[in-house]
Amino acid sequence: MSIPFVNLAEQQRRIRPDLERRISQVLDHGRYVNGPEVAELEARLASFTDCRHVISVSSGTDALLAVLMAKGIGRGDAVFLPSFTFTATAEVVLLCGATPVFVDVDASTFNLNPTCLGEAIANTAKDGRLRPAALIAVDLFGQPADYPAINDLADWHGLFCLADSAQSFGAKMKNQTVGTLAEATATSFYPAKPLGCYGDGGAIFTDDDELAATCRSIRTHGEGEDRYNIVRLGMNGRLDTLQAAVLLAKLEIFEDEIELRRSVARRYTDSLAELVTTPTQMSGADSSWAQYTIKLPHRDAIAERLQHRGIPTQIYYPSPMHLQPAYAEYGGGRGSLPVSERLSGEVLALPMHPYLDDAAIAMICEALRDAVAAA
Repeated sequence: MSIPFVNLAEQQRRIRPDLERRISQVLDHGRYVNGPEVAELEARLASFTDCRHVISVSSGTDALLAVLMAKGIGRGDAVFLPSFTFTATAEVVLLCGATPVFVDVDASTFNLNPTCLGEAIANTAKDGRLRPAALIAVDLFGQPADYPAINDLADWHGLFCLADSAQSFGAKMKNQTVGTLAEATATSFYPAKPLGCYGDGGAIFTDDDELAATCRSIRTHGEGEDRYNIVRLGMNGRLDTLQAAVLLAKLEIFEDEIELRRSVARRYTDSLAELVTTPTQMSGADSSWAQYTIKLPHRDAIAERLQHRGIPTQIYYPSPMHLQPAYAEYGGGRGSLPVSERLSGEVLALPMHPYLDDAAIAMICEALRDAVAAA
């Protein structure tokens, strides 16, 4: 028996009638760009998060980039971000012409360490070559970062705070929904995300009227009053109508799926807490569990043994950003961010989706116990 890492097929079986109905409506009206489903989706997402403005875009990466462009982040600006993340978080900083400053993460939560962030901001300001301008907090594996502490630092130093919530849509911090935890939030609707479409997609969330209007303009080539009145540099960053239709069908079951993910995570933790280091949740945080990531020695050998038993795993991430060739000149080299470097050799993501039943979880945990014992 082979267990899928992410089971989109089972999800599709559940929503197939509604999915086909919504896609058929798009095919009937033929408005494949900026069709009515796009506005409907944005309104539904705004209601779900209790956020004033939602701007749907073509990917999570474009969501990050559009916000930085809207805030005028560019040459001479320092943008602080965790090194233990996906490349999209770092690449958008360079695409804006700004400079990434990589910061270490908390060993338990995998998220940006506020103490390390404060030190990085102070050191950059003291050095004087760059202006501390913004920070990007990443909600890794579904858990929101420590926004109370991070927002306090941003306010104290006059920095713009952008939440990279590509993995955490549907999560909460102290009963406040992701999308409202920072000045602006970017999320991804990549198919494997907790809420994913059938291609690339993303969204921007903000309560700032001016920022929202600028992001909407940037999303459509920087247009002003009409499509041929170009008032700023922009991009072709619109979400396709068909993808909006898919997301609307998935939204109908999204809250139920989040609860199912949380149930799977609890069952994993109950079975594995004495075997490996299981994920740690901050007080007040309610993860959306995009991944269930454990820490353990002999990671690669154990992953190989699990693969032989039909258990797929993933490594998020095998190398921190400051050691990647594309960002080497912006990092301090090996040893500069020890927690991020150590985590890259220890983390292993187990299958995680709403449709993992008790039998599959038991099989995964038994195979893991055998692999650990043999390592």
